[in-house]
Amino acid sequence: MENKEKDFLGLLQKHKGILHKISRIYLDAPEDREDLIQEIILQLWKSFGSFNEQSQFSTWMYRVAINTAILFYKKENKRIDNQPINDGIDIKNEENDNTQNTQLEHFYKAVQNLNQIEKAVIFYFMEGKSHKEISENLGISEVNTRVKLKRTKEKLQEIIKKQGYEF
Repeated sequence: MENKEKDFLGLLQKHKGILHKISRIYLDAPEDREDLIQEIILQLWKSFGSFNEQSQFSTWMYRVAINTAILFYKKENKRIDNQPINDGIDIKNEENDNTQNTQLEHFYKAVQNLNQIEKAVIFYFMEGKSHKEISENLGISEVNTRVKLKRTKEKLQEIIKKQGYEF
């Protein structure tokens, strides 16, 4: 295997959590998430030659992944049959994880109701990015980032409450 491929695969393995988090934020159905992950990997590989190492690989990966997710999400929403097959089926996990899984399911279900920018803001926030880093990655002002983050958090709380889940 060529050095470029080894480098790419090593970096991808190191930061694979980014792929799963972004796919979970943008899509609900596991099959669609897998498709998105594959699309992100493809786009990362196609543009790997343009990665100039002026920023960290993870920062560059975030940008490519978020942009790919937004485009994929738009394309996916144009499909007529985007209703998940397992809609309404309650899949139970082990008892110890049940509360945490319930919370995560309510959270991710609520996130599905956000627009693409709100999803990106929440994703970066969950990744521990500063307001400045979020604003740079999204190309908006730091003040706008703070406002969007505050409003998005409030919107998520309202959506979760409407789902019937109490904090």
